Parts: sequence; C-alpha cells; structure tokens
Amino acid sequence: MNARVLDGEIGRLDDVMAYDGVRTRRVLAFIIDYCIVALLTIPFAILVFFLGILTLGLGWMLFSILVPAVAILYIWNTLGSADQATTGMKMMGIRLDRLDGTRIDGLTAVVHSVLFWAGNVILTPLVLLVSLFADRKRTLHDLLLGTVVSRSDC
Repeated sequence: MNARVLDGEIGRLDDVMAYDGVRTRRVLAFIIDYCIVALLTIPFAILVFFLGILTLGLGWMLFSILVPAVAILYIWNTLGSADQATTGMKMMGIRLDRLDGTRIDGLTAVVHSVLFWAGNVILTPLVLLVSLFADRKRTLHDLLLGTVVSRSDC
C-alpha cells in the first residue's frame, strides 16, 4: 500500500477546504512565476548576446527559444521538486498533487505547463472556464493529467 495513503495524504484531497480560494491563488501564483521567469531570462539573454558576438551572429538564433527554455527549466526544478510547487505557488500556499497519490516528477510538471500554454493558445478563455464546472476546481490540463491543485495548508 502506498505510504501517502497510510499518512492520510489522500484524505486531504477529499476535504472541500483544500480547494477554498484555489482558483484565485492559482492566478496570482501564475503572475508571480511569470515575473520570476522574466527576471531569470535576463542573465541568459546577456549570455546569448555575447555568444552571438563570438559566433558572428549565429548564437543569436538562441533568442527564439530562450524564454521557453528558461520557463521549462524553472518548472522542472520547482514544480517537479519535493515541494510540488513553484515559487509563486509556495507564496500563495498551493501545490500540485496527483490524484493517485504519487509525487509529481519533473516530466509531469513540464507536460502540465506545456498543456496549459497549448490550451491557452487554442482555447484561450475556455481553459479557465472548465474550473468553474469541474470537480475540485480542476482546469482542462489537470483533467487530462489526473492532477489537482490544492491548498498546502490544509
């Protein structure tokens, strides 16, 4: 039997208080994380600039993938960590959980983020509208991956 089931972790996800205010906290956490990724991109952009000078302009092609690469590394290292939360999510007191009780790994964290961005490109407002009708205030990419965002203080 899974150790998290014995510790009562799965029972925490069944409590309705674990989802109180999650939608608002998620939006605020996204804004914080977006700012952090923007700040982390600056030193890498400086490195790519000098790399472009050294390679006579060839290195400047890295600018096209710079922001997504920094964002993926950030998500992999924060959301895929033992805390199962990005820095913005920690500040807002929420975390990402799997419904089966296992930990979120780096790959699942990145797929979760990529599905979020792909969903926003294709279905812009509908991604968040799903959370108004779904159980546990889950969004479309949460439903696809079997994850849920809950309060970490419950």
